[in-house]
Amino acid sequence: MKKLIVFFSTLIVVFCFSQEKVSDTIKSPSVTDTLSAKKTPDDVMKDINMVNAAPKKIIEISPTKAGLYAAILPGLGQAYNKKYWKIPIVLGAIGTGVGIAMWNDKQYRRYREAFIAELNGQKHEFTGIAGVTKDVLGRTQDRAKRQRDYAIAITAGVYLLSIIDAVVDAHLAPIKNDPDLAFAPVIIMDPTGFEPSKPGIGIRYRF
Repeated sequence: MKKLIVFFSTLIVVFCFSQEKVSDTIKSPSVTDTLSAKKTPDDVMKDINMVNAAPKKIIEISPTKAGLYAAILPGLGQAYNKKYWKIPIVLGAIGTGVGIAMWNDKQYRRYREAFIAELNGQKHEFTGIAGVTKDVLGRTQDRAKRQRDYAIAITAGVYLLSIIDAVVDAHLAPIKNDPDLAFAPVIIMDPTGFEPSKPGIGIRYRF
């Protein structure tokens, strides 16, 4: 009887230890396995398209501020629009115009004083030079004055153009940063094949 009890006790112990937990034998599927099992190439392409279609942040630029900054200081409106490469062009054009206007104004005053002195019979810096008469001095001063006025007018025009450029750039900024609108260089092919290919600009708009 004792042997029988010992036998059954040993059998029960062995049976209990031979059992394994379900959590130990069954491996829970990982996220990678689940995705790889369910994802198809079409699903992957859809995910990529969704990422590419995510809305991009559009920088808001005020045309009023751009025009005001450009009016206060040439080139400041371009800096506000982040068009830094335009700043040297604006400053160079306006600076050149101002320099030419100042030089011609100096020449005008110089010949003006000599012309007045010649009319009054007084000596001046051109006295004694052959061919220098009151008529010559008068024409020279008029030419210097005319060139000064042209330089001032051109400089003022460049100044106004810099303001207009800043305002227009600010207006076009949302369009340029729109992810649904793109400009890209393209090669225009002649469908008939008679004309050679030509470079052009392609406009792509996505609804």
